[in-house]
Amino acid sequence: MLKPPQCRAARALLNWTQNDLAKQTAISAVSIRAFEKGGEMRESNLRLLKLTFEAAGVIFQNEGEMIQGGLGVRLRAVADDDQH
Repeated sequence: MLKPPQCRAARALLNWTQNDLAKQTAISAVSIRAFEKGGEMRESNLRLLKLTFEAAGVIFQNEGEMIQGGLGVRLRAVADDDQH
């Protein structure tokens, strides 16, 4: 499931503030801020955050997935058709 560092990194890739993410998900910015600092969040809200990021083009990588190392995030490649 989504981890706090992945949430921060995904927001950075999309150039979203915590308030932007709150508007996209209807999860309060206070809850997002607390989660990103290591706090708890309901599983349903974690799923919503992940789905929102994925819809915006973020791909999540688990530890050791694709390359050696820890958790990660990256943006989906944009197909030529998507650029027009």
